[in-house]
Amino acid sequence: MAAGATYEPIATTTLSSAQSSVTFSSISGSYTDLVCVISGNTSTGDIIIRFNSDSSSNYSYVRIFGDGVSASSDSAISQTSFFVTVGGFTNANSIINIQNYSNSTTNKTTLVRANSVSTGYLGLYVGLWRSTSAITSVTLTANSGNLNSGSTFTLYGIAAA
Repeated sequence: MAAGATYEPIATTTLSSAQSSVTFSSISGSYTDLVCVISGNTSTGDIIIRFNSDSSSNYSYVRIFGDGVSASSDSAISQTSFFVTVGGFTNANSIINIQNYSNSTTNKTTLVRANSVSTGYLGLYVGLWRSTSAITSVTLTANSGNLNSGSTFTLYGIAAA
């Protein structure tokens, strides 16, 4: 590991009341990658992610998830967003790695690791945003219901080593 801090906090939001979404905007292009850490839950459903307010069918994902007893997997193309949590469970945590986010010549990929302390669910998701635009905003939205009060969202920039 390189000496010094490589994760630089860009912004943190802790919800004081329930709301439908959290947006990190005006993201500088000065980092190599982004990492978003979620600790919290929704009233119902999953948390989804969108970049640059794009709600067109430009997202695809592959995911595998399970609870130690059973496992499932699925995939989808031409979606309007993709999942970043293991669904509406309390005490959920997710780490979202967004690679090469400021590059303007390639599509953007993500790797999501998610778990729920309450249910024992674990998930690993790979997402693709089919756009060559640099990512300047990240929106995390409750797919249904709201993001619950007390949920924390932190965005980090990864400094070039």
